[in-house]
Amino acid sequence: MGNGGTTVVRYEILGSLEVIHEGRICTPTPPKVRTVLALLVMRANRVVLVDSIIRELWGDDPARSAVTTVQTYIYHLRKLFAKEGIETSERTVLESRARGYLLRVEPGQLDAEVFEAMLDQGRSHIESDRPEEGAEVLRRALAMWTGPVGANVTFGPALEAHAIHLQEQWIRALELRIQADITLGRHRELIGELRYLVGTYPLNEWFHRQLIVALSRSGRRGEALQAYHHLRRVLSEELGLDPSPDLQRLQREVLAAGGPLRPGLARAS
Repeated sequence: MGNGGTTVVRYEILGSLEVIHEGRICTPTPPKVRTVLALLVMRANRVVLVDSIIRELWGDDPARSAVTTVQTYIYHLRKLFAKEGIETSERTVLESRARGYLLRVEPGQLDAEVFEAMLDQGRSHIESDRPEEGAEVLRRALAMWTGPVGANVTFGPALEAHAIHLQEQWIRALELRIQADITLGRHRELIGELRYLVGTYPLNEWFHRQLIVALSRSGRRGEALQAYHHLRRVLSEELGLDPSPDLQRLQREVLAAGGPLRPGLARAS
């Protein structure tokens, strides 16, 4: 993860924003400076316009001195990077561009980019009928998360959009890993995790579906039916909806089954 072959720096956003250089945490302390850095990190290797930074910090009502204040925050970041040896006279990391700034990040330095690459790799393994390898890669990818995206950063609209995207990627990685584990027959091992997930995401029918499948395949058909009725009650009370036709078919399969459900029923739709 070298930068110009002379330094090792990591940017972490899958949890609290952290800058780590040669084992030392170098994250700026002032909240607005952290917000500016988070925006530069989220848009690594792309120009972030000064107008975008102003909108992120002050919304539609910026102070008259907003441009000067942004320049001051960038100065503080450069001073921090120089002090920590991240940026030197031979190596520019934070570049000034026309009407904005660019944070140069090398491959492997940003945890969000590494996570998304591992998600793609895990998906590829699963699509190639290699669920064991896919589950392992996705387990390591999910372990990179230490909390909500940018937990120590105040978000404006752009950072909020980036955080939502990464959260959706996290859910997809989790779905794929669960799908691989079910394919591998790890039904009993998944029940506790799936109960937690349906409690945390009560409107996510996919998680409910996998819990029903895991319970039924573990010989707990009564609990599987209870899980279905719980989902039906939640959807009715919260949204005035019935479970999807796919889940209704699954309920009929559980009622009719004399044994475990067919493997194909665990597949994500």
